[in-house]
Amino acid sequence: MPTSRVLLRRRPLLVGLLAGGLGFAKAEGRRFRIAFANLDETPGVTLEGLGFTGADVRRSFELAARTLPVDMTYFDNAGDPTHAIANADAAVAAHVDLLIEYNADSDANAEIAHRCAAAHIPVLALVDPVPGAPLYGPDNRVAGRIAGHALAAFARDTWPDERVAGVMIGDLADPWAAVMDRVQGINDGAHELLPGLKFAQLDTAGQGVRADALLTKFLLNDSGKLLIATLDDLAAVYAKNAVEMNRRQGDCVIVSQGLDHNIHGGISEKKEIDPSNRASVVLGSVAYFMDRYGYDVLPLAIRMLSGATLPRHSMTQHVLVTANTVFRVYPPFDMN
Repeated sequence: MPTSRVLLRRRPLLVGLLAGGLGFAKAEGRRFRIAFANLDETPGVTLEGLGFTGADVRRSFELAARTLPVDMTYFDNAGDPTHAIANADAAVAAHVDLLIEYNADSDANAEIAHRCAAAHIPVLALVDPVPGAPLYGPDNRVAGRIAGHALAAFARDTWPDERVAGVMIGDLADPWAAVMDRVQGINDGAHELLPGLKFAQLDTAGQGVRADALLTKFLLNDSGKLLIATLDDLAAVYAKNAVEMNRRQGDCVIVSQGLDHNIHGGISEKKEIDPSNRASVVLGSVAYFMDRYGYDVLPLAIRMLSGATLPRHSMTQHVLVTANTVFRVYPPFDMN
């Protein structure tokens, strides 16, 4: 697992590697026409059960493309399979060199793969698989394991002789495979150090604000040390509120998933993960870097167009980000 310092250097490193030997040499002087069909850019809609939006993802491609030999065309699938197929047809009609497809419907993705193959246009899948296409996306099981291990390590080091319980908060009724993988990963990571730990489950039904009331009720019936794993950063913020309102800061700790703006946010006055807020009960959040996807995915697209064969699945390099490391991973000029 790379360190946060390595992640900070990832963007210039990738560009340098590409220029030196991963594809630019073959394509010197050529610009590629690449289409990106985004999952859903509807205002207010968040992606993958986290706090990132389609606008965050698109912006990362716009920024990354500025230093690469690509001409970008953008489509919004609007969360609709029929719209996604129509966008793929538009990309084919525009004679793009490659389509980056971010669409969650498997039947639509199979049709998109068929139509692009007929037009001899390669596809690079983002998050959700497209038949025959290389895939870039998160490793939800690994991300969960990082959080579970961090919670258990905190308990071992801070409360070695205390009774410790666990609680998991999030959209736990969601049958989506990514959520189930995160839940399993949290359990696996915690059990590496605390094999007997069991997590009670508090279901927010996808509404992170409910974490406050749910955890408050739980805290009234549990007086021991508590490890809190939240499946999204908004739930972590409201769980933190419950801990503080019940004056349980001394025996609760929270680790979340996402590292989106809800938790380290932009120019907001109080950031839960910030060097000036080291006393927060939020120990950290596991980064998914969805607001940096463009920096990882566009170099992969250029490698494909330059003749390289990509792995079937390239994974996001998840790390736990804390108040001590957040400025190395997301410097202030990035957040603001």
